[in-house]
Amino acid sequence: MTSPEYDIIIFGATSFVGEILTGYMMDTYGSNTDFKWAIAGRSENKLQALKEKYRAQTIPHFIADAADEAQLSDIAQKTKVIVSTVGPYALYGELLIKVCVKYGCDYCDLTGEIQWYKRMVDKYEKDAKKSGARIVHCCGFDSIPSDLGVLFLQTKAKELFGSGCQQVKMRMAKLKGGASGGTIASMVNIAKEAAKDPELRKELKNPYSICPKNHNFTSRQDNVSGAVFDEDFNCWVGPFVMGVVNTRVVHRSNALLNKAYHEQFKYDEAMMMGQDKKGKSRARNMSWGLNIFMILAAIKPTRWILERFVLLKPGQGPTEEEQLKGHYDMRFMGIHENGQKIVTKVTGDRDPGYGSTAKMLGQAAVCLSKISKQDKEGGFWTPASIYGEALIQTLTEQSGLTFEVLEKP
Repeated sequence: MTSPEYDIIIFGATSFVGEILTGYMMDTYGSNTDFKWAIAGRSENKLQALKEKYRAQTIPHFIADAADEAQLSDIAQKTKVIVSTVGPYALYGELLIKVCVKYGCDYCDLTGEIQWYKRMVDKYEKDAKKSGARIVHCCGFDSIPSDLGVLFLQTKAKELFGSGCQQVKMRMAKLKGGASGGTIASMVNIAKEAAKDPELRKELKNPYSICPKNHNFTSRQDNVSGAVFDEDFNCWVGPFVMGVVNTRVVHRSNALLNKAYHEQFKYDEAMMMGQDKKGKSRARNMSWGLNIFMILAAIKPTRWILERFVLLKPGQGPTEEEQLKGHYDMRFMGIHENGQKIVTKVTGDRDPGYGSTAKMLGQAAVCLSKISKQDKEGGFWTPASIYGEALIQTLTEQSGLTFEVLEKP
């Protein structure tokens, strides 16, 4: 079997995130290095316009549609890694997973659709292990900062205490950035699916839904769904919209790392809202707002109104200036069995969903292309379990993230 011609191919390069990712790859790797990459999408005109925009005329491109198995098979055999930005993945993503698994091509994406994640693991993990394809979902803001943030804290905890912390809390201290139509479309699709499927609604409440079947975790997990005063952080907290995704990825990481954190590990996420009555009010409003949105998105008539007149469309999102002004600051507190605590911080220098996500996704793909099949076998991995501390270092050097210890005993 001949070696793949490219290290990575960006599939969906003309999507909102795909364009940002292409620009980042040009800035970081250009077209005159030993690292070989290409772009793919379904429109020749859009691909040519994208190459002109970023002066990437020497970067090869391929025509590939998410519904065309022959075209997807062609690019899967040309590259070590396909990085996909084509969502909602529950609607457009499965065929590419099937093709990558068939040809042993590695794959990463930025999905936050946990129900689709579980379906892909259940359906394709056995074959991925046979073919050697490494599939790594959730390589954007969902869920790299959370997943690697917990790994970073637990590594430091082991240095201090000799073992990991039984409980970790993530609290979003600062978050500035705009939403995009693609992310909103994914959320609407989850609400739509859940409204029709009682089993899916039950599954979405299971914190261990994407863990391997033999995980044996039984610890009851906390879930911040309303306004709660957090004594450890001394402030009111409210629900964090992506907590339902990140917590499940972190638990899968713990399972894949042979319960390296703790056998009865507890993890939850929330937004810090302030110490006073205004903080309580903001936390309550956040909870009500999310609940109302999901209810309206689940009902067909109101969903139509939202999609037609209110919500951003796929392909729409924050401007370049808004991306540059965006940032986030995440605080992690680890509580050890001995009662001692450690506090760490993860920050990003762009808006979380797009500017920062594109840089994380790009480096995740590059890192994956460098991991030998002997070091990590085929299957469905998480960022923490396949990349480990190597990606933390790379993201710090190349992607504007920071990881640091704030408090320790």
